[in-house]
Amino acid sequence: MFCSKKKSLEVERIVKANDREHNEKFQYADNCIHTSKYNILTFLPINLFEQFQRVANAYFLFLLILQLIPEISSLTWFTTMVPLVLVISMTAVKDATDDYFRHKSDNQVNNRLSEVLIDSKLQNEKWMNVKVGDIVKLENNQFVAADLLLLSSSEPHGLCYIETAELDGETNLKVRHALSVTSELGADISRLAKFDGTVVCEAPNNKLDKFTGVLSWKDSKHSLNNEKIILRGCILRNTSWCFGMVIFAGPDTKLMQNSGKTKFKRTSIDRLMNTLVLWIFGFLVCMGVILAIGNSIWENQVGDQFRTFLFWNEGEKNSVFSGFLTFWSYIIILNTVVPISLYVSMEVIRLGHSYFINWDRKMYYPEKATPAEARTTTLNEELGQIEYIFSDKTGTLTENIMTFKKCSINGKIYGEADDDMGQKTDMTKKNEPVDFAVNPQADRTCQFSDHRLMESIKLGDSKVYEFLRVLALCHTVMSEENSAGQLIYQVQSPDEGALVTAARNLGFIFKSRTSETITIEELGTLVTYQLLAFLDFNNIRKRMSVIVRNPEGQIKLYSKGADTILFEKLHPSNEDLLTLTTDHLSEFAGEGLRTLAIAYRDLDDKYFKEWHKMLEDANTLIDERDERVAGLYEEIERDLMLLGATAVEDKLQEGVIETITNLSLANIKIWVLTGDKQETAINIGYACNMLTDDMNDVFIISGNTAVEVREELRKAKENLFEQNRSFSNGHVVFEKQQLELDSVVEETITGDYALIINGHSLAHALESGIKGDLLELACMCKTVVCCRVTPLQKAQVVELVKKYRNAVTLAIGDGANDVSMIKSAHIGVGISGQEGMQAVLASDYSFAQFRYLQRLLLVHGRWSYFRMCKFLCYFFYKNFAFTLVHFWFGFFCGFSAQTVYDQWFITLFNIVYTSLPVLAMGIFDQDVDDQNSMDYPQLYEPGQLNLLFNKRKFFICMAHGIYTSLALFFIPYGAFYNVAGDDGQHVADYQSFAVTMATSLVIVVSVQVSEMDTISIDSIGYQLLDCH
Repeated sequence: MFCSKKKSLEVERIVKANDREHNEKFQYADNCIHTSKYNILTFLPINLFEQFQRVANAYFLFLLILQLIPEISSLTWFTTMVPLVLVISMTAVKDATDDYFRHKSDNQVNNRLSEVLIDSKLQNEKWMNVKVGDIVKLENNQFVAADLLLLSSSEPHGLCYIETAELDGETNLKVRHALSVTSELGADISRLAKFDGTVVCEAPNNKLDKFTGVLSWKDSKHSLNNEKIILRGCILRNTSWCFGMVIFAGPDTKLMQNSGKTKFKRTSIDRLMNTLVLWIFGFLVCMGVILAIGNSIWENQVGDQFRTFLFWNEGEKNSVFSGFLTFWSYIIILNTVVPISLYVSMEVIRLGHSYFINWDRKMYYPEKATPAEARTTTLNEELGQIEYIFSDKTGTLTENIMTFKKCSINGKIYGEADDDMGQKTDMTKKNEPVDFAVNPQADRTCQFSDHRLMESIKLGDSKVYEFLRVLALCHTVMSEENSAGQLIYQVQSPDEGALVTAARNLGFIFKSRTSETITIEELGTLVTYQLLAFLDFNNIRKRMSVIVRNPEGQIKLYSKGADTILFEKLHPSNEDLLTLTTDHLSEFAGEGLRTLAIAYRDLDDKYFKEWHKMLEDANTLIDERDERVAGLYEEIERDLMLLGATAVEDKLQEGVIETITNLSLANIKIWVLTGDKQETAINIGYACNMLTDDMNDVFIISGNTAVEVREELRKAKENLFEQNRSFSNGHVVFEKQQLELDSVVEETITGDYALIINGHSLAHALESGIKGDLLELACMCKTVVCCRVTPLQKAQVVELVKKYRNAVTLAIGDGANDVSMIKSAHIGVGISGQEGMQAVLASDYSFAQFRYLQRLLLVHGRWSYFRMCKFLCYFFYKNFAFTLVHFWFGFFCGFSAQTVYDQWFITLFNIVYTSLPVLAMGIFDQDVDDQNSMDYPQLYEPGQLNLLFNKRKFFICMAHGIYTSLALFFIPYGAFYNVAGDDGQHVADYQSFAVTMATSLVIVVSVQVSEMDTISIDSIGYQLLDCH
């Protein structure tokens, strides 16, 4: 697959700079990539092998082989060969075209040029010739050729800026910085050529956000992490030049390691089709056995009379052997009950449905020029069968455009004030926004309405200063100036952007950063802080800290993070302030605001040096580095002093309430899985009308142990079942029986209920002994909200419902933390929002706003399901009608496997004579228009209940086809039977009889398409009446 061989197993990588001879001993992959599957010599054998791995193709190849045996074939080989070759050829051409473009893309990439340091001078080399250990020079706006260790750059302190859009879809710039010992090399070619450092690091892997290694140079070791690495696929931005050492090349780069195939998803109709094809094959075998037995009996009783005419020798052919050959002959003749064109037609219809989604102007978002996109063509009809939707909150239900609204500093809330009666009121309703005109660098688009905070700043409140200092220093924001000299922030998170902008407007302006310093402007005075350590955020820590030395020489640790985590790290002396701040946080969350706690710690110089030495030692480890570093982070982030909390607003997207209401009317249950705190999620639930005051009860599960969670779930179920105590009276069931719930149980529940569960409680509830109770309660509630959940827990919840409820699930999100959930669900939908494109890249369908989901499901999903079901019903009907005529004819031709129709008619029946009506129906048919589909969401329910195509429907179509075949055969047979003309001669011969039946067949099955419209609409109406 790739241009070079690589070791079968690599535990760690050892790379020496500027020493190709040394590195070649390890047989590392070179930088040539080869994503294509075939070449000129291997295309035909490999492609045919792949195509005949499909059961349908192998089945028809088997039939073709049977047709080549003269003793059993009554059909010529072209009746199967023509459609099979047509399908194989079309697929081969498609595969060859796709692979041609892959070859073209590979050649374009492999032949890009980079400057490589060879023999003490820079030379232009093609990317494919770059080797591990080479020193490469990059210039501004250039793509990175391989995974590089950054050595030096044109920026101070070895900083450089990169864009990672090709890796994770994010267009905001990220910073990387070289080690101080290598940044001194600068652009000095002679010094770079003498650089002989050795890197020992992790083996190639697909983790984009993690790198572990150690650089050994000049008798010292230096730890390496992801901040020192520039990955292939990135683009160098706002940096004139930089030099890097190749660590991973070609297929070993993290970009290529992540280019694996996405898990293949199949629809429920596909799975049903596999079962039906097996049944049909069984039915085919039964018909073959019946006709073979008939042939043996006929041969034994009547066939002897023909031997004189056929010049058979006595005993040359016995009746049993004749029946055996006849069995295979009829297997060939009757195989058209499942023609190969069925699979081709299904793919054409699905492709058409996908284009309709892509072309839908009502799902186009003009503000970002973003259309809806069907990223797969195999799942469209599944969109019409969704029962459960799992949705992220931030950026999915909300805009993910954050606005700083309120804060609590040292026990005092800013953003509201007391009115004349002593009641708290929202300042936005009473006061004019604060005028930031005195601050020329303020962001005028942001507004804050509490003048008291500005007054506290003017009075020199030290706690307020320290609070704003944390906001200006503790973040990952990058700054740059545009052509007009205005300060622009590049943010990785909208939350961070809101907080840094708030500090900027209030006089604490973040100006710039290097690998060793952070510069801010405090009320007009530039202050540079020495950056001693950065303790980054992750989903486990849920906090971020920086350790800086201020100009006075004091060492400070500034921290911000989730209140549940940060409050555990506080010094005991904060008890009173903690109580007050907790009340404020509850108030903020009750208003739907997103909150973070803010704290700091003064550090002793000696203690910090000892801690930093231990951190450096831990970073040089290869094994257990993460555990040691995490332990050291925990050690220093303790005894914190609380400053207060922030509250930012994230508004609901347009149309969210209407979308959720319509989807609920369509009997779709919506579960919200969010990392936000409970109060915030509940408030958003009420804002979306997912939670209402009219609900019978809202169950909150917040136990800290498995026993507490089990007890809370049991009590909730008792409350829910109190009107039906016979069900909840201490019965014991096995776990699998408990999980695979009967829908009758849910129907016994009257009223609306909601379940809200915290992340720590969910962790216990997902244990094998409790998950049955959780699922039983959750599925009987109208709304489920899971708060403070991790990305893994999101996927676990989806898998739980998917596995034990046997329901079609859809997951929708906009961020990297939603990817696992999106991949776990039957259908994954990505929203191209503020958090990059990771969710979109992992999804099956994508669009820009949550409100488009109702059109995707209620219109396109419902239409796709309706059309596909109608197509399958009609297709099976017409092919049973077409094929079963041979079965009846067998009883009148001595079971000789003689065909009724002309052989070319058999070949072309499905791909010419009846192809267009069924394709037109499958692609364009509508029972109701799009507006009625939206206005009457209950029309969606037949898909959830599998009413339009199931085993019962299949047998009805089969019976209809058998009935039609009887009429098609026996009416012409009766009409031609013993009919003579005026001259006494027979009017009809075999060919006239066959043409009459074939003509009747084409007319009847074509007219049947229009009749099925009326049947389908009537049946839907009756089915909906049954549903309600």
